[in-house]
Amino acid sequence: MRLPRASGILLHPTSLPGPHGAGDLGPAAYHFVDWLATAGQKLWQILPLGGVGPGNSPYMSPSAFAGNVLLVDLAALADQGWLPAAALARPPAFDALRIDFATMVPWRMELLAQAAQAFASDATPAQRAAHETFCAEHAAWLEDYALFMALSEAHPGLDWADWPAPLARRDPAALAEAAARHADRTAFWRFVQWQFFVQWRQLKAYANAKGVSIVGDAPIFIAPQSAEVWARQDLFELEPDGRLSVVAGVPPDYFSATGQRWGNPLYRWSAHAAEGYAWWTARIRHTFALVDVVRIDHFRGFAAHWEIPASEPTAIHGRWVTGPGAALFEAIASALGPLPIIAEDLGIITPDVDALRRGADLPGMRVLQFAFDGKAENPYLPHHYEAATVVYTGTHDNDTTRGWWATASAAERVQAAAYMGQGVEQVTPTIHWALIRLAWASVADTAIAPLQDVLGLASEHRMNLPGEGEGHWAWRFGWDMVRPEHAEQLAMLTRLYGRG
Repeated sequence: MRLPRASGILLHPTSLPGPHGAGDLGPAAYHFVDWLATAGQKLWQILPLGGVGPGNSPYMSPSAFAGNVLLVDLAALADQGWLPAAALARPPAFDALRIDFATMVPWRMELLAQAAQAFASDATPAQRAAHETFCAEHAAWLEDYALFMALSEAHPGLDWADWPAPLARRDPAALAEAAARHADRTAFWRFVQWQFFVQWRQLKAYANAKGVSIVGDAPIFIAPQSAEVWARQDLFELEPDGRLSVVAGVPPDYFSATGQRWGNPLYRWSAHAAEGYAWWTARIRHTFALVDVVRIDHFRGFAAHWEIPASEPTAIHGRWVTGPGAALFEAIASALGPLPIIAEDLGIITPDVDALRRGADLPGMRVLQFAFDGKAENPYLPHHYEAATVVYTGTHDNDTTRGWWATASAAERVQAAAYMGQGVEQVTPTIHWALIRLAWASVADTAIAPLQDVLGLASEHRMNLPGEGEGHWAWRFGWDMVRPEHAEQLAMLTRLYGRG
């Protein structure tokens, strides 16, 4: 499917400013939408909206369907009367430009618990009816999620496979007894999910009314410690006791000499095929209820994925295993029709991966930071692009453009500058705008830049470094970093290259 010619900004909501330790769905998110509109941008690309997992990664969420409750705007809960104003008057001394997860998470979770208790005690009949409607509409995933989260709290530090066997194996009597015992806590998790979905849909409606579409992100794999793996153990490559036998990752690549051992469970594709890929169809349908365009991460894994024995400490000793191929996308298209999906086809891309993407009629991705290896045939160079392409200056996994330029080899710098018709000295001070211009000028239907590149920020502002499990996903910006010329320059390039 061709996407309209447009451009946009990559920024996860957690990176927004705000007084409560991390970006959320409050006023700063609406202000950012206003800024996008002022800058002529039609797209806001985000990372996965699910809760964070190990290392605070949004790609290791405890659910493929639930939202990140840490994004709930606490002030909106106070406006409903579910939090006293005093509870928000003196937040901890948070760093405005970095998320301190160790402080922010317990503080927010305590306030969410207070709000849930106030709702349980004081909600109006209309509020209770709205909550009940949400729970009924989302029961297919919400009930398992709420119980899973309650049980995870009741068994701190344990994987679900190490819970008492009746719970791990989902004995109906054990589940019923657990649901009764943890009724208060499952009610909490249903409440915060309701509020996440209410607030997110309000924000999305505001963005759409301003002419801004949301580009979401669906990780191909989900976390081992997640509600869906526990609830549908038959759909994943697990040992009979629920433990992992093999895990996902990628072989050695641009980012790591030992590859990346992600640790996610792999799908038992034969079981998915036997039920007509219903689980994946439900997941894609659910994601499109939240966003306008979906980027599917690690698309090449649908052609073949890198299978690593769970006992291996790195990704080196893995093997390629064939994925579901076209059958999955045919089933999704049959159920949902044509959809605006972006295939993240970075990494080791073989002809079968390209054929699968083209057969499914999905645009692929190109990253300009990968383009300048001295070879004119490099597929990331814009003269090789086709229209059905999404071009990025860099992604959340890349360094910022200024950071990349600072560590690029002399040969890379010479080629990049020459490609842009300038000398190295000329292009260096504004290399971030040079790459944005190159992306915006390309034939690619869609051009995206991280906000860090628009602001011209250096390496300390990067979002993630693949292969490192700790210390990332914490970046935030402040409005004092955003100057009028940022929006003006972006709007000018957008008009100039027909992306408005």
